[in-house]
Amino acid sequence: MTASAASDAQGAVRSILIVDDVSVNLQLVTAQLEARGYLALVARSGREAIQRAEFAQPDLILLDVVMPGMDGFETCRRLKQSDVTRDIPVIFMTALTETDDKVEGFRAGGVDYVTKPLNAEEVLARVDTHLTLYALRQQLAAQNQQLRQEIAAREQVQAALRRSNAELEQLAYVASHDMQEPLRMIASYLQLVADRYGDALDADGHEFIGYAVDGAKRMQALISDMLAYSRVSTRARPFQPTDSARIVATAERHLQIAIEEGGAEIERGELPVVLGDEVQLLQLFQNLIGNAIKFRGQAPPRVRVTAEPADDGWCFSVGDNGIGIAPEYFERIFVLFQRLHGRKEYPGTGIGLALCKRIVERHGGRIWVESTAGQGSVFRFTLPRVPAGERR
Repeated sequence: MTASAASDAQGAVRSILIVDDVSVNLQLVTAQLEARGYLALVARSGREAIQRAEFAQPDLILLDVVMPGMDGFETCRRLKQSDVTRDIPVIFMTALTETDDKVEGFRAGGVDYVTKPLNAEEVLARVDTHLTLYALRQQLAAQNQQLRQEIAAREQVQAALRRSNAELEQLAYVASHDMQEPLRMIASYLQLVADRYGDALDADGHEFIGYAVDGAKRMQALISDMLAYSRVSTRARPFQPTDSARIVATAERHLQIAIEEGGAEIERGELPVVLGDEVQLLQLFQNLIGNAIKFRGQAPPRVRVTAEPADDGWCFSVGDNGIGIAPEYFERIFVLFQRLHGRKEYPGTGIGLALCKRIVERHGGRIWVESTAGQGSVFRFTLPRVPAGERR
């Protein structure tokens, strides 16, 4: 180790406290350490060592064991009891070579031993090693403290975000709920005007009322979907074992009109019991199957629902032979209010797949799509399996 190693990262000279009641030993060790570039401090008794250590807070202590009054073991124990000096590494200097003596020294808090008569190179090597370890421990402690502070700050931000999101969700739910009745009134009275005063209106009048009624109905659909989206968290139910085959069958019944109008065929593989919110899982399957029917090509829709075991539970697939999706839109389709087609081509609000993603994520899973434009799509998502103790 070079003389420059006797300085810390900031360039400050490292200090060593040497404790020995024999002046010759103090002079010898002091000369060796100062020649290496260290700052040497001395004490001739245990009590003096404690006082100097608390005042100077050296980087390391070389401590003789056999001293009159308070011996080195007791001195070390007291140093380790003080908040100011407990972390300073202590190396014992002693002629004692019995294993029991060494064990007692380590129990007192020492980190190493050098035996007398002292070998200069051995002393310096052990001092250099333990100073390096001490510096690394201090650096690690500082990094840990900084990490704890960063974690605490991040947790505070996350807690604030959770509160903000909960408030926004509640606001969206209340606002959407309160807007439904006025919109129903607007649509109803516009339709009443058209029915009662239709003979007095010209073609433009009928067209304007049609636009207004259509706009009100689309707004009602949008608000209904927004309510469903907000209810994923605000009206969530506890998870319980749920038969996904029964859920898919229910979704098919709800979509019966669309299935008949489109000439669709729905095929189901063997579907498992999963752990989830039954109402939300029905929304999930109904949206995906409904999309498979809606976004169809020239051929009648063919939809296949399957499941297979996965590392994180069950991986479900809802595949179709529809119009497909270009790869650049694979992420965008799961974003709220994102639409790839005009309303005249395919009606909708742009909330359905965002709702599916939110439901799957609430269940601890993920959802993605595999598709080629014009060749159909396969939507895959994962759901948790039922723990062995909860199966029924």
